[in-house]
Amino acid sequence: MKTPALIALTLTVAPALALTPNIAQAVEIGDSGLAINAYLEGYLAYDDNHPASNKRPGFTYSHNRTGDPQINLALIKTSFRQPRFRANLALASGTYMQANYAAEPNTLQHLYEANLGIKLSEQHELWLDAGVMPSHIGHESAIGSENWTLTRSMMADNSPYFETGVKLSYTTPDGKWMLSGLLLNGWQRIQRPENNTTPAFGHQLTYKPNDRVTINSSSFIGNDKSDHDRQMRYFHNLYAQFKLNERWGLITALDIGAEQKFRGSEQYSLWFSPTAIVRYQWSEELSLAARVEYYQDKDGVIISSTTPHGFRTAGYSLNMDYRFSPAVLWRAEIKQLQSRDKIFEQGQSGLSDSNLMVMTSLSLTF
Repeated sequence: MKTPALIALTLTVAPALALTPNIAQAVEIGDSGLAINAYLEGYLAYDDNHPASNKRPGFTYSHNRTGDPQINLALIKTSFRQPRFRANLALASGTYMQANYAAEPNTLQHLYEANLGIKLSEQHELWLDAGVMPSHIGHESAIGSENWTLTRSMMADNSPYFETGVKLSYTTPDGKWMLSGLLLNGWQRIQRPENNTTPAFGHQLTYKPNDRVTINSSSFIGNDKSDHDRQMRYFHNLYAQFKLNERWGLITALDIGAEQKFRGSEQYSLWFSPTAIVRYQWSEELSLAARVEYYQDKDGVIISSTTPHGFRTAGYSLNMDYRFSPAVLWRAEIKQLQSRDKIFEQGQSGLSDSNLMVMTSLSLTF
């Protein structure tokens, strides 16, 4: 495996409850408020089904190539911070960008983040932000080193990683509560869908009673089709993250969504996905994680399927992280997916109801 060629440079801070120290540090430019970060995540995957296309299953939007070394996400970010103003601009490339930005115009397919914010109150943490922003939904990020596992869960890959719109947010003085309301262009969109004039809405409510517990509720309400084909979508994500002690951590999450079967319909197609991850910090250098997950979308709202039972897939994975230094992280994961029907590409022309994958990556942080 040519892992020395696979490097990653991370640009944002780790989750508040990560069991390892915050190692992502920006390069600050004097006292100007400007900072520069970079990220480059490489990976090498082996798929036991040997798909002829060398692609992971179609519902996988991160780390979705097999057989040879790939770059999942490479980006450079500039941020600006002042007491009453903030801004971010990040440009990116890689297989993650190719998969997740495929619906955007060519000129926008490398725009990872572009937003600015204004603090509306001198006394309170009340901010108005606008532009292309990381999604307010879910506990997993596109930045690999922020997550407890190398690959993303099915729920993360099939809910928004990014969004475009306006966000009004408020954080209480003690930092325990954060509430935001959002006006959005759609479900993981920079531009609205063609002939769509209807805005979408969202909320996020986060509660952190202490440095060991985070509970988050996020929603999306809107139509992600044209006005003519309008089908209202209602979606909610709930997750809880716990630092059980200095070594053990736990994340539990649930996605549930409903969308009208057709314009004006009182009938809805439903989908849901539960996920649980447990992590053990063996030492400062070594950590282990295990994930179990399930995704059901019988009517193919999010994950299309022509099989008799629709999309019904369970997943199991084991992950190992080894940090050679604060700047260098090596990861490895083995992942098994099991579907109700034969949906996984196998060989030149076959299909299988199971999929076994092994992946490794190497990362560098500064």
